[in-house]
Amino acid sequence: MKVIPLKLLFFCTLLFLYNIGNSQKKPSEKFEQNWESLSKINETPDWFLDAKFGIYTHWGPVSSAFVGADPDKHYAGWHGMKMYDNGKLDKTKKGKPTNNYIHHRKKYGNPKKYGYKHIIEQFDPSGFNAKEWATLFALSGAKFAGPVAMHHDNFAMWDSKATRWNSMNYGGIDPSAELKKEIEATGLKYMGSFHHAFTWKYFSTAHAYGGVKAEDYDLYTNPHSLDSDTPDEQFYNDWWAKLKEFIDVYQPDLIWFDWWLENMTDESRQKFLAYYYNKGIEWNKEVAVCYKESTFPEDTAIKDYERGRPNQPKEQAWLTDTSPGAWFYRPNAKFKTPNELVDILVDIVSKNGNMLLNVPPNPDGSIPPVMVNLLTEMGEWLKINGDAIYGTRPWTVFGEGPTRLPEGGHKVEKIKIEYTNKDIRFTKKSDKEFYAIVMNKPSSETVIKTLSTDIGVLNSKITEITLLGSTEKIEWERNSNGLVIKAPKKVPSNYAHAYKIVLEGYTENNIGGDENAHTE
Repeated sequence: MKVIPLKLLFFCTLLFLYNIGNSQKKPSEKFEQNWESLSKINETPDWFLDAKFGIYTHWGPVSSAFVGADPDKHYAGWHGMKMYDNGKLDKTKKGKPTNNYIHHRKKYGNPKKYGYKHIIEQFDPSGFNAKEWATLFALSGAKFAGPVAMHHDNFAMWDSKATRWNSMNYGGIDPSAELKKEIEATGLKYMGSFHHAFTWKYFSTAHAYGGVKAEDYDLYTNPHSLDSDTPDEQFYNDWWAKLKEFIDVYQPDLIWFDWWLENMTDESRQKFLAYYYNKGIEWNKEVAVCYKESTFPEDTAIKDYERGRPNQPKEQAWLTDTSPGAWFYRPNAKFKTPNELVDILVDIVSKNGNMLLNVPPNPDGSIPPVMVNLLTEMGEWLKINGDAIYGTRPWTVFGEGPTRLPEGGHKVEKIKIEYTNKDIRFTKKSDKEFYAIVMNKPSSETVIKTLSTDIGVLNSKITEITLLGSTEKIEWERNSNGLVIKAPKKVPSNYAHAYKIVLEGYTENNIGGDENAHTE
């Protein structure tokens, strides 16, 4: 009988186990263009669940539109749509010109002659530096990042062959390619966002106002009425061609969609998902898709909340997209503080979510100092407290304390929330290790009522408590009032701080052993 060498047998065993493990993670067959097939995807890959924090950038020709605008006046975000609204487009209503229209006429001239294409023709990305962007994103603690590849204005922020309206023809750069190279060089995942489903509505005002030439319909879409919610076949073909090109050329790890895609056909959405998920199989990596509203069934992609979040945990992981100021560049824009952003991130993560933070560059592509400071401060906080964020999962409860959102959903950030040192959020790394994140610096002692010995939330002995970023011995006691932690002499951060709580773990007696221990 032939004897198999021990080393060879060991190697074969490892190879067998590796193949089994990988076969459990990867789909064995390609996805088909129907919801049943697409529901078999692992819509939340482990890398996404672990990442918690990502960055994207609202930047393009429209960034320059508000240079010279009156800082005391309100301007709508959808400038390419509102710049045509003279108050007379809807014949059934009495309106007045928007501030966008007034500003555009003053800065450029009559939109009939100087329409949105005129803004595109003036795009000047002379301050863009992909390496500086990527370095800052990595410094911030983000784990995935990328550009707004195409916003509502139908302009491709890459060297597109699917549309002439792109950053290479108007600007001489391919920011998507440059960012992919530099972002991936830092170890981050690469993403791109798409907002061009709404283009059909976005440029309806341009057609209503007049002056759009037939030769430019490839930018403004074919003529249609203001109230049209039914894109034509050309729109569908162009929408898909641009999206497919970006997928094929840049192989993103994540694609994020803005709203209005839910108004397009099921067939168009299924076509995209099947194609992109099958590309993930081809590239040998797990990809992810984020969406708003009812675009996709929840078991096929990741739901996103614009400037909002649930007010309680969700079983399926989700995403918040938010901005510390305006989405695109605005002169004299007001920004959130680092403390506010940290608190939002902590609250999101405790409820099984991730945060996608917008960075609005200057019109030339340079990053404003205020954003450099915000991202640097977040990075410093995450260097200290990252163990309580990255790779965590929701704990038994998400938190406690007097401050919480009165409701969940989109745009709830408009409700001013100020967390205190009595507000606690929880995350966990394992069954024996979880974190209590106190949302502000302590004044005396921290009492975590959820961990009271009278409440059956924590049924395990605590063996150790440490403060992340500190070597100071933490004094604590657990009693009927809760877990009482004496304030440390010094906290390592000006913002939220995280206590690591290590447990003995749940144990049970076996039936055997000392008979006297089991007598009735």
